[in-house]
Amino acid sequence: MIIKGKAHTFGDDINTDDIIAAKYLVTTDDAQLGQHCMENIAPDFVRKVAPGDILVAGRNFGCGSSREHAPRALKGCGISAVIARSFAGIFFRNAINIGLPFVELDDTAGIAAGDVLEIDLASGIIKNLTQGKTYKTKAFPEFLQAIVAHGGLMPWVKAKTGGA
Repeated sequence: MIIKGKAHTFGDDINTDDIIAAKYLVTTDDAQLGQHCMENIAPDFVRKVAPGDILVAGRNFGCGSSREHAPRALKGCGISAVIARSFAGIFFRNAINIGLPFVELDDTAGIAAGDVLEIDLASGIIKNLTQGKTYKTKAFPEFLQAIVAHGGLMPWVKAKTGGA
């Protein structure tokens, strides 16, 4: 699976309240949540995102409260993947549940806002097409790629079980 998009950069410790404020937790509709994604820390974020773009962050991305709304908001505003130095465990689980891929990369500091990135989940190769750089990370496991390809855990389970 290849993902290509423009980078939107953030720092360390971006928590779930930064991703989607608690006052919007009255819906699970991705598009509605996406309209308010990152608005507390980057009010113009959703106006800058195009479908397929990639969020790049530092350490401990998705820390804080356990809420599936956070990856839903990212997906709902058009983010197709998240690259970070590290992820909070609960974000990892919630992102997979809704079909949002993520990649850990030791050094994200060299990626600038607006850089065009290409992620090959199967090989773990990230290309910064703007800067002409290539990064190697762990391949995204095949079973997680399958879950993402189906749009999340529940659609994947339904496909595996014949819709039962």
